Amino acid sequence: MASWIDTHCHLDAPEFAADREQVRERARHAGVTHCVVPAVEAANFDAVRELAHAGRDSYALGIHPLCTPRAADEDLVLLDAALAAHAADPRLVAVGEIGIDLFVPGLDPARQELFYGEQLALARRHGLPVILHVRRSADALLKHLRRIPVRGIAHAFNGSLQQAHEFVRLGFKLGFGGTLTYERAQQVRRLAVELPLEALVLETDSPDIPPHWLYRTAEERAQGVPQGRNEPGELPRIAAVLAQLRGIGEDELAAALRANAVDALPRLGPLLGSP
Repeated sequence: MASWIDTHCHLDAPEFAADREQVRERARHAGVTHCVVPAVEAANFDAVRELAHAGRDSYALGIHPLCTPRAADEDLVLLDAALAAHAADPRLVAVGEIGIDLFVPGLDPARQELFYGEQLALARRHGLPVILHVRRSADALLKHLRRIPVRGIAHAFNGSLQQAHEFVRLGFKLGFGGTLTYERAQQVRRLAVELPLEALVLETDSPDIPPHWLYRTAEERAQGVPQGRNEPGELPRIAAVLAQLRGIGEDELAAALRANAVDALPRLGPLLGSP
């Protein structure tokens, strides 16, 4: 069985409250040997760290752009302190999830940009890569990355090919997940095929971005059929779609994605052990 790494899943989310341990065990049984669990605000820094240690996984600390409306400026101080306090923790692998979201209405772009820039600076200061939230914001993110050079993962990437190449040029891997499984997602599928294999990592973004086999239409939801909950155990099926799209074997794909994840998040290396 191939060994997979879910480079982005929110196992601390309330959607997993009832069966979190079983979710992680199902993923392990499916071949997902490691998960990266990013924080979204200061209030869940402890939760993601404890989950990572309990599941022999890893975590990132950061403030998500969608959380900036309720975040206090002092939360950046808390993040700095947490990164310093856990600097020796081998399971702390990145600063994230951070970024800018220009899709969701009602967010203050200037405040998002402030938090993003400050967190890039913290990542640079603490010698950590970043996990980026990219939604209609690739150019804005790239602008700051040229000023504050750090590496990492551009999660759930769906920008242009030109933007993709620029992230790669700056040392980033691009995260792909459930969106790949939809035939209508032609741009994302094209990126996943045309970009060099060494530019890619896989993720689920659990419990969000369900693959097509979990998706429920608006009509189905209106009839009371719940939207399928995504979870890390879906990653091997998502990987099978990527392998088919690229015309390579799943074992070859798994080995390449493992190397890519370690390149993006170097602290993963000792945690994963020998290939």
